[in-house]
Amino acid sequence: MQMIWPKHQDSGNTMASARQLAFGQKNQIQRSVGDDVARLQALPSKRDLDFDDLCPPDATLDYTIFDGIIGCSEALRRTLHDVAQVAPTDSTVLIAGETGTGKELVARAIHKGSRRARHSFVSVNCAAIPQTLIASELFGHEKGAFTGATDRRRGRFEIADGGTIFLDEIGDIPPDTQVALLRVLQEREFERVGANNTLAVDVRVVAATNQDLRDSVDSGTFRADLFYRLNVFPIRIPSLRERPDDIPLLTKYFVERYATRAGKTITKIDQRTFDLLQAYHWPGNVRELQNVIERAVILCSRESLSINESWVRTRRPEDVLPLTLALVDREKHMIEAALEESRGRVSGPYGAATKLRIPRSTLESKIRTLGIDKYFFKCDARASDNILSGKRRRTKVACISSACDRGANGAALPDKTFGR
Repeated sequence: MQMIWPKHQDSGNTMASARQLAFGQKNQIQRSVGDDVARLQALPSKRDLDFDDLCPPDATLDYTIFDGIIGCSEALRRTLHDVAQVAPTDSTVLIAGETGTGKELVARAIHKGSRRARHSFVSVNCAAIPQTLIASELFGHEKGAFTGATDRRRGRFEIADGGTIFLDEIGDIPPDTQVALLRVLQEREFERVGANNTLAVDVRVVAATNQDLRDSVDSGTFRADLFYRLNVFPIRIPSLRERPDDIPLLTKYFVERYATRAGKTITKIDQRTFDLLQAYHWPGNVRELQNVIERAVILCSRESLSINESWVRTRRPEDVLPLTLALVDREKHMIEAALEESRGRVSGPYGAATKLRIPRSTLESKIRTLGIDKYFFKCDARASDNILSGKRRRTKVACISSACDRGANGAALPDKTFGR
């Protein structure tokens, strides 16, 4: 087919029209792509999860009683059921749980749900007080009772009269103070350090520990009668790895808490961050999660929360040992060296616990765990003393024999044979 061009249109005009058409189409395509990109940016990222979608709708507890205890898992519900049962009574409670699980929160919930809620709640960390001062801290002292006691001082039990006293890390109380504590639990009375008069007290005792007190009873570091007095109503707090369903709710709670303080708005969480939080085994439990979320909120610059992968590890505790074999051997060697130096003595100013700078109860537990025979070092020390004593006696006899073989001037005496 033959094409006939108009006579008035030259080749220059034709090329110009083609360039204008192409340029217009290019601008239209660029505007279309730009609009699509803007619409995509306006949409929420598929990797960002909304906190409201992660938390179950029935994840609401009675915050009037359980203030600050966040969770809806079955393990936590069983614990809070026990708290609700024992709170209205006056029974002594022993709370057991790993570090960071919220033992003091449970103790405060017990106090808040009791008839003593209007009175004082006194918290004492027994591990943070030197063993020589813990009796004065708990029961008070009279003026001049010891060096530095310039005034009479009320103890924690006297301050908590009518209310509740919370004894955290109860396993670190020394034996002499255990006797006084047992008397308070049995007779509801005590004496200040350096005093002769007896004081009556009406106080509820809630104790807590992160160790197995039965092992301490077996090793002789904790009184059996005191343990039975404290273990009237035991409550065990599950670790965070035992209730992974509570991690989204706890995360949302801490994000809202710290975002409000920082004046930020954070409503979502990155999918990768959520997977990391769920996979981590949390040896520090809720306290560790709280610290991680606080750090992430401080560094967050948008509405979606994200954390650095180096902050957490993805391995579960069943996949990794708490200590490698090399560290266990090193720890055992250090303890045995300290026992050898202290001749098998564990406590006291010259004991192995003082040399290693750890509590005596901790050292006793490690000795049992590592299978170390501390009495071997006592026997070995006595054997060494006997060997040294024998060497000294033999040296003394040899010196006397040598002196008898020489005269007064140092010359050798003539050999005398009997019968000559």
